[in-house]
Amino acid sequence: MNKKNEAEIQKQPAGFSVANFFRGIKEELDKVVWPSRQQLVSESAAVLSMVVLSATFIYLIDGFFTWVARQVF
Repeated sequence: MNKKNEAEIQKQPAGFSVANFFRGIKEELDKVVWPSRQQLVSESAAVLSMVVLSATFIYLIDGFFTWVARQVF
């Protein structure tokens, strides 16, 4: 560790403080890079379409195995 990080670690008080907890949450949320509206919509559409395709594929495979089982038994 460099000396700056060691100094920061030593400055932190021992114990739990609600105020420090929420201050830490705010600091972390300030670091988040939020997506634009267009990016959010396009990526959500991609996720939903993949879920629909996967569910359809599983449904068709299940139907095939059901048909095979009925033919055998």
